[in-house]
This record gives sequence, C-alpha cells and structure tokens, in this order.
Amino acid sequence: MDAFVIEGGKPIAGRFEVHGSKNACLPMLAATLLTDDPVELSDVPHLEDISNMLRLLGELGVEITQKAQPSRGGRVVLASVVDTSLSHARYDIVRTMRAGVCVLGPILARRGEARISMPGGCAIGPRPIDLHLRGLAALGASISLANGDVVAKSPAGGLRGATVFLGGPFGSTVLGTANIMSAATLARGRTVIESAACEPEIVDLGRLLISMGARIAGLGTPRIVIDGVERLGGASRRVMPDRIEAGTYAIAAAMTKGELTIANWPVDALVGPVEMLRSAGVEVELSEHQPLDTPGGDPVLATAYVRRGGALRPVEITTQPFPGFPTDLQAQAMALLTLADGNSIITEKIFPERFLHVAELLRMGAQIIRHGPTAVVSGVPKLVGAPVMASDLRASAGLVLAGLAARGQTVVRRVYHLDRGYQRMDEYLTGLGASIQRVKENALEEATVAV
Repeated sequence: MDAFVIEGGKPIAGRFEVHGSKNACLPMLAATLLTDDPVELSDVPHLEDISNMLRLLGELGVEITQKAQPSRGGRVVLASVVDTSLSHARYDIVRTMRAGVCVLGPILARRGEARISMPGGCAIGPRPIDLHLRGLAALGASISLANGDVVAKSPAGGLRGATVFLGGPFGSTVLGTANIMSAATLARGRTVIESAACEPEIVDLGRLLISMGARIAGLGTPRIVIDGVERLGGASRRVMPDRIEAGTYAIAAAMTKGELTIANWPVDALVGPVEMLRSAGVEVELSEHQPLDTPGGDPVLATAYVRRGGALRPVEITTQPFPGFPTDLQAQAMALLTLADGNSIITEKIFPERFLHVAELLRMGAQIIRHGPTAVVSGVPKLVGAPVMASDLRASAGLVLAGLAARGQTVVRRVYHLDRGYQRMDEYLTGLGASIQRVKENALEEATVAV
C-alpha cells in the first residue's frame, strides 16, 4: 500500500481545472447497459472506482474503448454492449465500490434478471440497499438472496410503472434514485419517484438518459416522473465537473493561506460550500456566469478565485441532502475549522458515524469533542505533523489537507482510499506548490528522512 509523506506549511497557489465527477460518471456508465447502441462519455476521470466499473461492465458484456483527452486531463469512453446474456455482478469487483450496485436496475430492465453481490465501499456507517430493492419490487420485480447475492427477476412482460417512495431515515437515496430511474425508463407505463434525490449527479444521469431517448420530467426535484419507452439508443455526453474535488481544492487553498484559480467550477452544485467558505472568512469570487435559475441545459460553469488572507472564523455546518452542505465535504471542512478562531459545530445527518477522521486530527493537535452525530471543533493556532491513518475516501482528503497546513511532516497511510475518488492528487498538489511524496508503506522510514 502507498502512503503520502507531506511537508506542511507551503501555500497552495496556481491554477487547477476540475475533473469529471466520479459520483456522476459511475451511474452514467452503468446506464450504458440499457441499450445496444454505443454510448460515449467524455471527461471521464482516471480513478480506481472508474476502472473497477469499467472492469465490471466488461464482465457484463460491454465492449469498452478509450482515448485520451489531454487538454482536460480525462478521457473519452465509448461503451457498446456486445453480449446481453451476462447478468452476474461478482463479489470480487462489486466489493471494491458501493456504486457497483448501480448496474442492478439497468441489467434488470434490459435483460430481465440481475444477480449482484452486496456492495462494498468506505467504512462510514451502514448504507443498506433496502430502498433500492423495495423500489424495484414496486416495479414488479421479485427479489431474493442467494449466497450473498441479490437476485432480481422481472415479471412476464417486463417491469411496470408504479409510484415509488425513496425517502429513508437520513434523506433520499442517491444511488437508489439512479437505480429506479434507470430501470423505469424501459418499464411499461408511468413511474413516479417520490422523495427522489435532487443531487446534481442524478440530474446529470437523467440528462444522459433523456439524450438516449428516455422520457423524464422533474430532474432536480423530489418528484421525478418517467414514462417508459420500448428502447433506448446511443448518445454522447460530457460528465459534469466533480463538485467534491472542486470543494476539496478550494479548502486546500484556504487552509494554507494560498491563492488558487479553479476552472470548470460547477456554480449551481456548490452554493452551500461557497457560503461556508465565505462565512469562515475565505474570499471566493466567481467569474461571470449565467443565472442559476436558467432553465434546462447543463450545469452552470465558471472560474472560481479562492484566497484567504486573514484569520478563519468559526461556522456551524449541518450536512444534508442537496442543496444542503454535502457529507462528502464534511471531513475537509472539519480540517479547515480546526484552525478557526473559535468554536465550530459540525452535525452529520447523512452518515452519523462518519467521524473516523476525528481521532487522526487529534493526533495532529486539533481540539474536537464529539457528541453523537455532532462534533464541536475548537480552533487551535496551528496543527502539528504526525503519522495518521486514512479510514475512507473523504477522510483521506481531510487528513491530506491537514498535513498541507500542519507544521512539520505528516505521513498519511492507506491513501488507496484517496485514489478511488481523486485523480493523482499528490501530483496536482505538488504542481500547486505542495511538498508531497508518494511512497510504499514499507519504505516509509527512508522517505521520512529524505523529505
């Protein structure tokens, strides 16, 4: 396994262009199973989760061809189904990423039967797929378990439209909405998804499905209406920018008193995080862009200029479904607020156990007290470098940011989590002025001396 050795105290400055969104791209790739015609996606990022999804699609009879997109740092992926007889998403692949469950709805709708291993992913608390299965059952599917796999079968004549409620104890289910919406595009009649996820990544998936011939209304609202069609065709679509990557780099500049220009900034997807940064005393200026209420079309894009000159102010954050503050930026925001002048309060309402990074930040001199789903962060004058252990994807990012701002050397172990969702983060941060060295964990002693 790899680790990062970080020498802190160097400001992050320069220009960074946001890559395509992991969380949008994964269900969009799964949607290629809904048609026999080629589907082309551009701005596909180079990430472990994406590589695993492409490998999974290959095992499900999809031929994948790729070409580089050097000017944008991503790639163009062309997916063409060549074998519709395969329907088993095996444990060996699905266990590596939770988004593997996204193939369930498309396979079931197109091939009549799907067998998928229970999904894996980060250790951030329970994330059951019961709402996915309940939704598919409402469309007429029979659901059973066999040897750790979910087995779903369509009724004679295929799936049929229905009203599906997807509200859960911590809000709407994003991947569940992706699964039900995808499956409903080929169901007979009308499907109404109530308490649907409003996340921009679901909107991006819906726009791809519409370009493939689906009939969908209500994207971005809690009520999505899908009128099933007989078949879907091919399409070409650019993946939206990754709002979590954009927010992470903005926080990196703020923590290190840097000055960063961030291109391909998804304005309408980051209103909450921008408000948090500005409340904390960080300057965020956006280039000219179209109004946020512009109907239809693609996400509003701009260039963001992020800078912090003075002290950080404490803020209160509550993670919520979109358009609230995203849970995927909670660890990074906590790292930022460890340096604020006062007490900040962070309440996690999506994954209440998503606080494994707290113990690691304490090792770096942070002052944090957790009370159930709430953490009280008392700002300190400085963080101090220390060896820390990453527990999940976003916690990894939070620890890297803390290391960038800390005095001395920080070693972040298990950064394979980071590689799942951030494209070559060490290389990009190095290009922006950071001192980061990627090493094998068994070579840490030599590397920590050399840096």
